[in-house]
Formats: sequence, C-alpha cells, structure tokens
Amino acid sequence: MSPRRAFASCVAALALAAAAARADGFDNYTNPILAKAVGGPDVKECKQLTSEELLNHDRVVPGVEDAFVIVKTNEGRYCKLEVEGGARQKITDDRSLPIAVVQRFVTFKEGEERQVLASGRVLRLFPGFRLSLDLGQVVPEEMGGDVRFVAEGGKSYLEPLGNAKLYLLVKHMPEADPKKADKLTVGDKFEPRYFNGKFKLSDDGRRTGELVLKVDDDGSVTGSYYSDKDGAKYPISGRVGKPEHSVQFTVKFPRVEQTFQGWLFTGDGKYLTGSSRLGEREAGFFAVRVED
Repeated sequence: MSPRRAFASCVAALALAAAAARADGFDNYTNPILAKAVGGPDVKECKQLTSEELLNHDRVVPGVEDAFVIVKTNEGRYCKLEVEGGARQKITDDRSLPIAVVQRFVTFKEGEERQVLASGRVLRLFPGFRLSLDLGQVVPEEMGGDVRFVAEGGKSYLEPLGNAKLYLLVKHMPEADPKKADKLTVGDKFEPRYFNGKFKLSDDGRRTGELVLKVDDDGSVTGSYYSDKDGAKYPISGRVGKPEHSVQFTVKFPRVEQTFQGWLFTGDGKYLTGSSRLGEREAGFFAVRVED
C-alpha cells in the first residue's frame, strides 16, 4: 500500500472512530455529571432495583439500549452501569435462572473528570452474586461488594451493600450532551483560531486520545489531552508558529513531557499532522477534527 493510501485509510478509520464515539451517550456521562445527577430530579435512589424497573427505564440515554444505573461505591467513587433487566440463564430444557446482565460499567477515579479506575463488559450476575465496582470484579461475601443480585419469591432485584448507594436514571440529562461547536469555515487567509476545537489523535500508532485545543488572541495555545487508555487528563501548553498554520504544543504527563510540532491543513482545517518527541524518541502523529 502506498503511503498516500495508508494515510487515507488511517484518516478514515479515525473519522469512523470519532463518529462511533458520538453515537453513544454512555461515554458522555463523565464523573462530574454523575456527581451532579445524584440527589437531582433525574435519578431515583433504589434500595431494591427490580428487573421490572430496569425494563421500564431502558433507552433513557440516547444510543444506550438498556437501563442506565449509577452507583456511589463504598469507597465514595461514582460508577455508571448499563444493566439489562429481565434476562434468564438456561440451565436445562425446562429450567432457567433470573440474572442481571451488566453490559458495561465504568468506575471513575475520585476527583478526576474521565480517568477510569475500573471497567468491564458483559458480567452475568446470578442470584447471590456480588459486584465490587472499586475492584471491577465479582467477589465473595467476605469481600463485601457494592451491589448484589437477589432472586426470591418470584422477584429479582439489585440492591446496594454496606454504605453504597444505588440510583436509576429516569430522565436523560441534557448536561451530558456534547456541546456543539461552531462549524469551521476556512477562508482564503489562514487564521490561528482555526486550531480551536477537538481532535482525535493517533500518536505513532501506539497511543490515541482526544486533543482539545484553544488558541488565544496572542497565539498562545492551551488545552487538554484525554488518553483513550484510561481517560486521564493532561494539560497542554504551546504556541502557534510561523507560518500561521503551524503549531507547537507540549503535553505534560506526570513524569515526562511530550512535544508536538504540527501543521493544520489549510484547505479545510480538518487534519493536523506532524511529528512528536518523547524523551529521545521522535515519531509521527496525525489528528482528525471531531465535528459535533
């Protein structure tokens, strides 16, 4: 494959990934939004969250098929879950057990916007099973746990354990909708403000994340980089260069800094490409603008 075709394929893949991210509202419920939801009018605290309630409140969040559940764990962290109610597990031809299926969950690190402490997918909770959302695992009774699935007397439900709190989202929160950016129109003369916005970044084919850039009137660049690996947020500082469609910025990680030198496409402002340096390693990167 030629370099040109390879680059086009990578750009198309990133564009599809960005579109997929926008299509599902689950990801948009960040840690601050979960904290705001608890105690508000859009959630219902549940001592017993029945399968019927789960079924009656599916598809509340755009793009999410099942019920959206929030747990404040025993260690005080917020967790979001997509839970399917009313499921059953076949044992024999004439016998089955009620189960709760946690299609996915994310427990956020305390005090962070998106950084993930634990996550998982497709956990089947059988009667009596306990789930520790701080550990991200099904645990035995001796380990406590945050929620338990119970089936007794023809009724099945999730219940919180210990000091954990369990909430059902009954109405989608508009705060979770991504803010719509003004559509970028690139004129004949390039302006530094064209760098403003969100980009899906691929760094050397090793790391991906979301790049948020903001350019001030004096050409200084600030913003944030959100890692796709765990949602961790890192600050950005830099400056628009000469020519004005070039930019240099630094991502400050806890123990190291990575510097990027890039150029924004002047035709449409959709693509940012260039090189980066991390320690003694120099490599290429490219980024695709995310348009809401």
